[in-house]
Amino acid sequence: MPNSHSLPDAFIHSAQWVSQIQALARKLGFSQIGVAGVDLPSAEPGLTDWLARGFHGDMAYMAAHGLKRARPAELVPGTVSVITVRMDYLPAATSPGWQALEFDRLQRPAEAIVSVYARGRDYHKVMRGRLQQLVDAMALTLGPFGHRVFTDSAPVLEAELAVQSGQGWRGKHTLVLNREAGSMFFLGEIYVDFALPPSAPLTDHCGSCSACIDICPTQAILSAGLLDARRCISYLTIEHQGSIPLELRPLIGNRIYGCDDCQLICPWNKFAQRSALPDFDERAGLTGQQLTTLFGWDEAEFLRCTEGSPIRRIGHERWLRNVAVALGNALRISVANAGNALRMADDLQIVASLRSRADHPSALVREHVSWALNI
Repeated sequence: MPNSHSLPDAFIHSAQWVSQIQALARKLGFSQIGVAGVDLPSAEPGLTDWLARGFHGDMAYMAAHGLKRARPAELVPGTVSVITVRMDYLPAATSPGWQALEFDRLQRPAEAIVSVYARGRDYHKVMRGRLQQLVDAMALTLGPFGHRVFTDSAPVLEAELAVQSGQGWRGKHTLVLNREAGSMFFLGEIYVDFALPPSAPLTDHCGSCSACIDICPTQAILSAGLLDARRCISYLTIEHQGSIPLELRPLIGNRIYGCDDCQLICPWNKFAQRSALPDFDERAGLTGQQLTTLFGWDEAEFLRCTEGSPIRRIGHERWLRNVAVALGNALRISVANAGNALRMADDLQIVASLRSRADHPSALVREHVSWALNI
């Protein structure tokens, strides 16, 4: 990352230049920028312990780069500062009281729940493109400079860098919280080869609240700031590639891609901001959809309906695995409340849907279908 800019160092290192970057960022849909240095020693012990305890599960990439995650200048030699960005993602049409509306979905077991962030366009693509546009805009003033852009795409300690750069504080659920925006936002970074004045970190405002810990369906949040990803529904439905542990399947409910419970219950998310971009608007066919409809998608339809969506990354096989678990949970709830004729008709539809995949070529799908039918 060779240093090649030509402007005076006094300007580059100034708060005035940071303010100009912020103005450029806002035009591109970013809500905030911050600046962190490359020294993150306080993060290393926690990362090492977390990995040693196996809390990362199947996410081998978390350990693959060792402590480079906590050492930006080792990951990208020549890095002197890290510019962090925040981009809000609540869809523009989100209604007041949206948290309660999302919780209501959990009471409709035959309806599929996709995490809010995944209902629109893949944020990796949106953020990466906008970050590059920000770099290009900076270069018009600064001239060429060494850089790398990241958004959940490399061994980067995004949350730690965000905290160090004043984007917010680390909530007890491990996500970054901001007093003006809650936690419903994406993070991105630009590693640069010149020094910028670092932003002041914010103080913690969680206090004695433990709502996120208490509500977690699988008790994946072991204590404040300590998450066992192997129990997290987001991990199980997105990152985990194999069979979902039997004891955790009933706790997943009708969540087929991700889980928002710890964010929905967080008092700070009453301040969550709607996105300035249409990219994160809910796409038709995912929100409020019936599980049986989604389970009926063949691979071609799955690929077509998830084109440009982060959901596509799990593939059709794991999609069917997740929906099968949700169908099994819906069936069990229905049987437990037997007696309603309409509910019995729904049961027959669920059973028929599951049986249609009983001989699926994938052993993973067959296993979860068998479990779903075994009531």
